[in-house]
Amino acid sequence: MLAYLIERYPGARITIACGPAPAPLFEAVPGLDRIVTVKKARWRSHWLRLWRATVVDVWDLVVDLRSSALAYLVLARRRLVYRTDRRLRHRVESLGEFVDAEEPPAPRVWLTPAHEAAAAELVPSDGPLLAFGPGAQWRGKCWPVERYTALATRLTAPDGPIPGAQIAILGSPSEHAYTRSLVESLPGCIDLVGAVDLLTVAAILRRCALFVGNDTGLMHLAGAAGAPTLGLFGPSRDEHYAPWGARTAVVRTAVVRTTASYDDLVCAPGFDRRTAQSLMGTLTVEMAEEGARALLATPSGTPA
Repeated sequence: MLAYLIERYPGARITIACGPAPAPLFEAVPGLDRIVTVKKARWRSHWLRLWRATVVDVWDLVVDLRSSALAYLVLARRRLVYRTDRRLRHRVESLGEFVDAEEPPAPRVWLTPAHEAAAAELVPSDGPLLAFGPGAQWRGKCWPVERYTALATRLTAPDGPIPGAQIAILGSPSEHAYTRSLVESLPGCIDLVGAVDLLTVAAILRRCALFVGNDTGLMHLAGAAGAPTLGLFGPSRDEHYAPWGARTAVVRTAVVRTTASYDDLVCAPGFDRRTAQSLMGTLTVEMAEEGARALLATPSGTPA
């Protein structure tokens, strides 16, 4: 959506307000004026701090994806305030309609030469690269790590779709404990969990022959970076959040989900998102392998 607005308003100066986690993703945005990092605080006082940081300007366009009152409390010539779309369709389609785009705008990430150079130092360029994103914000969405090991063996075997590929493990610093056993089970893999910034991760993903990961921001970053991306889904709706990018724009072969439906998983008696362990058990290694092979067999940019 941001890429679409930048093209629609050439030369615009951009201010972005977001939380600390995604803030690094916007460092190379064309026309960036500043990034206002919003850290949640007690009594919702973070909204007051954001208002103080933005009220001194007169804005040509305010785009509010949080449906807050803030958009109406600053001076603006035009406002776009997103309202939750409860239709069963992809988030990208909803946001495209929100900004009056004729076609849903594919996610995009901007990099600098420094990020590209850092990626070149961290991963080899003399062969295919297979990247895994085995973590998630909550354990329910995590495919068991031993299945990632089995999938890696199948995909990189001599008769696999990416024989001999180097394997990289990606994730946030908080996922070290969860990913350790996967790293140990794949001798020679490149462990980048918590080791690099998000834009360098995006540059690494651009070099990948394939990314496989749970439904997370990392999976969406892979799609935006242009990597062939296979999303593994269970207790979240792929209809809303399937990876979308140059190779994965609503391509169903880029999604493999559990045989148990979303409703079966999250509406089960006693379900508690805070304590749920992996709910990905009915997604087998064979299913993931089949999805990966189908995606890699799809010509770039061709829907399947």
